[in-house]
Amino acid sequence: MGQTSSTGVKAHMETATKTGALVLSNRKLTEVPDLSAVIKVLRTLDLSTNKLPALPPSVCELSNLKHLNVNGNKINYLPDDLGKLTRLESLSLGSNLITSLPESLSGLKHLKSVTISDNQLTEFPLCLCGLPQLDAVDLSGNHITCVPDGIDSLQAVEVNLNMNQVSEVSPSIASCPRLKTLRLEENCLSLGSIPTELLTDSQVSLMCLEGNLFQLKELEEVDGYAKYMERYTAVKKKMF
Repeated sequence: MGQTSSTGVKAHMETATKTGALVLSNRKLTEVPDLSAVIKVLRTLDLSTNKLPALPPSVCELSNLKHLNVNGNKINYLPDDLGKLTRLESLSLGSNLITSLPESLSGLKHLKSVTISDNQLTEFPLCLCGLPQLDAVDLSGNHITCVPDGIDSLQAVEVNLNMNQVSEVSPSIASCPRLKTLRLEENCLSLGSIPTELLTDSQVSLMCLEGNLFQLKELEEVDGYAKYMERYTAVKKKMF
């Protein structure tokens, strides 16, 4: 259990049986403690800023878990059965070594927020598509090279792909029914990589494209830019 006190962990575990929340952040943990005492009651599990190399299968048995935070560890893979956490609403995996997500995540129908920033992903995780309550997806700081076909069923309102290696964007992104904010700063996009459909036929009202292979002024000359600006302006007016 690393250099942390087992007595301290036990005290937190006892509290968790009453509160439903177990917070063991920044305790130099190298393994997850035995969760059997809280397996039915735990709703929040915070293991952020430790030294965990993996999540044990026992985490997948926390049937009432709503919030899982393992930001800032050394995790390089996730259990295949993570999708058994069917009540999960937020999943925070930032600043780890994760290269892919288990397909079972496609069953997390209550998931609203996913953070997988600063990991080692090379492909957009299509297992997140079709999740009906998904609002925000943060994939910034990975090595993703394209936004692929099949993304049209993604329900997210905001997608953050800043600081990746994206050079291609599928026109199917224009069909995402709820997507309003798309962040693609500091990628490898050329002007021709921006689908016309994204400008003319999507719900997107805020695109962040600084730090790519073109000047933002060049985008103003592209067919469909005026349609995008109509949406952008309409949203701004509602805010003020």
